[in-house]
Amino acid sequence: MNDAHLHMLVNHFPIIGVILGLGILFTGVLIKNNSVKNTAYGLFIVTAVFAAFSIGTGDGAEAMVEDMPTVGKNIIHIHEEIAEKLAISLYLLGIISIIGIYFTIKKHSKAKLISFVAIVIAIIGVFLAQKTGTSGGEIRHTEIRDTNTLNVISQDEKIDRD
Repeated sequence: MNDAHLHMLVNHFPIIGVILGLGILFTGVLIKNNSVKNTAYGLFIVTAVFAAFSIGTGDGAEAMVEDMPTVGKNIIHIHEEIAEKLAISLYLLGIISIIGIYFTIKKHSKAKLISFVAIVIAIIGVFLAQKTGTSGGEIRHTEIRDTNTLNVISQDEKIDRD
């Protein structure tokens, strides 16, 4: 198994995890159930760990595909930039989630505030996850690329020939 394969295995979980976690946390806040909120926090922590694995396998995957004729270095760079922003938001969400679990268990007065902070960060994470997933899919799935992306690939190929 190579880095590209490992990247493909782990890169979906941060996207799916932040989406599911947001839904679970929102539900926990609405029904005022600490167990449901802690479930979301636990999912966010696991999501942050998988984000680290995704970032860690990304460079190896890049090295394997960047010189393929339909890929181009620029499209990978765009994906990498968005993925790094997503990873940072998920790391922050993981830290907030650890605090959230602790505050919930200790019945701290700021537990509710932490829930709302986590929801805001998770919403940002969902937005970045969508952008990351789309840009990652565009690397090998040429059928979902827009015209601008195709022009970028053409320019990359032209530069490589010069």
